[in-house]
Amino acid sequence: MQIKVIQRILGLLIMIFSITMLPPIVFALFDHQRGLFPFSAGFAILLLMGFLIWYPRRQEKNELRLRDGFIIVVLFWAVLGVAGGLPLVLAQEPHLSVTDAIFESMSGLTTTGATVIVGLDALPKSILFYRQQLQWLGGMGIIVLAVAILPMLGVGGMQLYKAETPGPVKDSKLTPRITGTAKALWNIYLFLTVACMLAYMVAGMGWFDALSHSFSTVAIGGYSTYDASIGHFNSAAIEMVAVIFMLLSGVNFGLHFAAWHSRRISNYLHDSEFKYYCLMLVSVSLIAVAYLSYSYPHMGSETAFRQGIFHTVSIATTTGFATTDFSVWPAFLPILLLFTSFVGGCAGSTGGGMKVVRVMLLFKQGMRELRKLVHPSAYMVVKMSKRPVPDNVIEAVWGFFAAYVMVFVIFLLLLMASGLDQVTSFSAVAAALNNLGPGLGDVAANYQGINDFAKWVLCLAMLMGRLEIFTFLVLLTPAFWRR
Repeated sequence: MQIKVIQRILGLLIMIFSITMLPPIVFALFDHQRGLFPFSAGFAILLLMGFLIWYPRRQEKNELRLRDGFIIVVLFWAVLGVAGGLPLVLAQEPHLSVTDAIFESMSGLTTTGATVIVGLDALPKSILFYRQQLQWLGGMGIIVLAVAILPMLGVGGMQLYKAETPGPVKDSKLTPRITGTAKALWNIYLFLTVACMLAYMVAGMGWFDALSHSFSTVAIGGYSTYDASIGHFNSAAIEMVAVIFMLLSGVNFGLHFAAWHSRRISNYLHDSEFKYYCLMLVSVSLIAVAYLSYSYPHMGSETAFRQGIFHTVSIATTTGFATTDFSVWPAFLPILLLFTSFVGGCAGSTGGGMKVVRVMLLFKQGMRELRKLVHPSAYMVVKMSKRPVPDNVIEAVWGFFAAYVMVFVIFLLLLMASGLDQVTSFSAVAAALNNLGPGLGDVAANYQGINDFAKWVLCLAMLMGRLEIFTFLVLLTPAFWRR
């Protein structure tokens, strides 16, 4: 393990992250300097901190190993989660404790969207933009962006990319060079963001709200500039734009790249994960619309259709936008929607959850075992997009599922031990580990009222969810630290 190289890279990344304080400073200058000090001070402190970490090791140029990549990724997200809360601690509006500031920052960077802030409508634009910016940077992964930039600074990128990229298969690259892969992903990400912003403006949003919500929509984060979230606008057109771009952002970005590169939409139709993704969303949407129409006949078919589809897509893709308090719907429906977040988006998307491809492979493996009971001597393979899936991938998926359940149970028990009730604890862990945001019970509206211990537990859950559990758990194994 190359501690000196890791220190050098971490210092570089913190200095790069300090630049994210500059856009909020611009907004503060045009907003009667509201929020100017927190971001000016935050920029100076982080830049100095990063420099002091980097400077003593500036000459270290050794190539990274895979285990170094894991350490850097975990350290980077943990350090940035803390560093990102610095301006929120220094700010007078809102006035947050250290715990709340780090919770808000970690929630933003991991694109969870759980918030402890109320009164968003009256906050300075610099604070509002900063929250959205955190989600946008976290959406594709700051590490992937760094992979495209750091080679110019003498840092190898493949180890960081493998440690950061979500999904069960991490060795596939879109382009021959890793920097090309990172740039291709970010070009798609940037295109979707700009298209989403323009669509929001056409639908009736002002430019600031359109920019802010395009950040959290494409990042599948769910932060809003209003307490009422998307419901503030009460616009079917805005809701439709949100649904479209949440759907697109929940798709594997590698699939977007393949379709764009070949100029063929058939790439989507031939992808098994995409078809399962669409099937899940259509099925749950139909159930939601039908159940709302049956339970609330006075609601009207149009409102039931809008709210059913919007909340299904928002929760299933782990975005977390809302147009109404869905937690008060008949008990069956909020639980159903919460369980869809366990599936989440496709691998290689900005969505959270276990990922559609993993759930699909678990289902296919289960069906294979059932068929083997009938035909014990038959040779059967699990296929995805008409290609056989290696057994080691199936084993990795089962290993991930087992680790996910174990981690979920531990976090659930910790929250219940802190004094939270079962519904609040279950939904809060699900919302944090799946990077969803809104929960049920005491965390349906926000997380302000829960105790500090629970918030720290949920910060860890959000981090592990963003890193897909194994990237974090591998650091806890003795074998990882052996030479």
